[in-house]
Parts: sequence; structure tokens; C-alpha cells
Amino acid sequence: MKNKKPVLLVVIVVLVLAACFGGWKWYQSRQDQTLTLYGNVDIRTVNLSFRVGGRLASLNVDEGDAVKAGATLGLIDKAPYENALRQAEANVAAAQAKYDLVMDGYRSEEIAQAAAAVKQSQAAADYAQNFYSRQQGLWKSRTISANDLENARSSRDQAVANLKAAQDKLSQFKAGNRPQEIAQAKAALEQAQAQLAQSTLDLQDTTLLAPSDGTILTRAVEPGTMLNAGGTVFTLSLTHPVWVRAYIDESHLGEAQPGQQVLLYTDGRPDRPYKGQIGFVSPTAEFTPKTVETPDLRTDLVYRLRIIVTDADASLRQGMPVTVQFDNEARNER
Repeated sequence: MKNKKPVLLVVIVVLVLAACFGGWKWYQSRQDQTLTLYGNVDIRTVNLSFRVGGRLASLNVDEGDAVKAGATLGLIDKAPYENALRQAEANVAAAQAKYDLVMDGYRSEEIAQAAAAVKQSQAAADYAQNFYSRQQGLWKSRTISANDLENARSSRDQAVANLKAAQDKLSQFKAGNRPQEIAQAKAALEQAQAQLAQSTLDLQDTTLLAPSDGTILTRAVEPGTMLNAGGTVFTLSLTHPVWVRAYIDESHLGEAQPGQQVLLYTDGRPDRPYKGQIGFVSPTAEFTPKTVETPDLRTDLVYRLRIIVTDADASLRQGMPVTVQFDNEARNER
């Protein structure tokens, strides 16, 4: 019996050590376990269209073509817009001349002519007044009839009225145009200039330019088509940015922080991962979409992640499945 106690003690010690070692190995395996998520490539697309309508003259690219930002993709017949531009330029020239005219006022020759007309009217009025005075004397001596006196008075009044009109016209010429006339001419000029700017922009918009680098996905129309403004001509897949849309459950939510670096694996290159950076973590939970393939998450609430691919290339396609793996060292530091 005395020999069995040391053996039992050794067995207990061995069991304790085994349990400790197993626990440590389990803990270490949990620490070294890589957090893996599943998502899909999300590439932004743009529907390209002309801002003006007209007959489509030509298209320079086709589906699958890679384009650079600023490249000419298509043209609308320019003739109607060139005509409108020339008309707008003529309207501006006419409005500018009218505005300059009212701003400069009346010419010195016109003022001198108005002053001469005042002197002429003044002489006529003086003569009519003297004639009327003589007729009054003759009327008193009953040498003329009442009708002759009335005619002389009417002539005098008419001459005085002509003199007043000539004086008013001279005053107008000296004072220049009224402020309201100047404001009206200025408004007409600004309206013509605005129409010229719009016509210039419309002519520029007959050329369709690529807004950024990308690949033509669809070509919706062909040359000769009569287009309405805003009608889709091309669908462009943008080269940048390329994102991955993934989902994470609440238990691991704290491990996904904006700016964190991750590795992105595709089936086509499993040994050469892309590099990614978490750019957005949704603040609200949602049910796991059907596109997420992990069985454990299909019925759980998850949070959407947007991961920016920092070294994207042409191999990444819209909707491509991607495996997202977090950096173990970064997880352990957290």
C-alpha cells in the first residue's frame, strides 16, 4: 500500500500537466485562428449620356474597350449648336452696341442741332407774340375782325408750345438717357451674354468625354440615332475605386475597425492575395444576404463592411467572390 501512493501522486501530476498543456494549446490555437469573412467585389459603374439632344454622329469606342479620363467617346451633330452660337454672338453684339449708346448719351452734334431748334422756335414765338400785339391794337380800332384776332392768338400759342417742346428736347439731350433706360439696356446685354454662355456650353456638350479611367460595359445606341438629353449611351465600369462588400457578425465586430489592413483572396489567385483596407463599417445591423456563403451566418444579424482594394487590377470583376482574412498580429494587439 505504501508503494501505491507515490505512483498515484505521479499520475495526478501528469494529468494536471496534461490538462494545463492542452488548455494552453487550445488557447494558443484560438489566438492564432485567423478571422475569415466572405464577400464580393463591388465596382462602381456610371451611365454616360449627352447633356443635349440631337442626332448621334459617331461613337469612338465599343464594349470591352479600356478608356482614360477625358477621352472622347462620341459626338452629336454640331451644326444646330454652331448656328445657335453664332446667333447668340450676334445678339450680344447688338445688345452691347445699344448699351454703349445709352451710356454715351447724345452726341454733341445732336445737342447743337437741338439748341439751334430752340433758337428757331424762340424767334418764331417772338414774332407770333409781336404779331398778336399788333392785332390787338387793330382790334381796338375795329380795323380787323374778331376772327383775325383769334387767329393771331392761336398762332402765338402754337409758337410758344413749339418753343417749350424744343427747350425740353434740348434739356433731355444735355441730361443724357434716364437711369431706367440704362438699366434696361444693361439687363438686355446681360441676358444676351447668358444666352451666349449657354450656347457655348451646349456646343461643348455635343462631345461625350470619359469622366474617369474605366472599361466600357455596354454600348446602348448606334450612330444616326436621335437622342434625347440624358439618354444612356454607354455604361462605364470605373477602374478606381474597387471595393469588396463583406459582412461580419456582432461577436467579431470589434475586430473590424476603419483603416485596418486585411488580405483578400480570390479563386483565381489563391496564393497571391490582394491588399485591402477597411473603409466603412455599417452602424446598423441587417440580415445576412443570400450571397454570403458561410453556413454559420445565414440566419444571423451582421454588419456590412466596405473594404477598399489598394492594389486592384483588371482581374477583379464585378460580383467576384472574395475571401477576407484579418491580420493575426493586428488582432492580437487588440
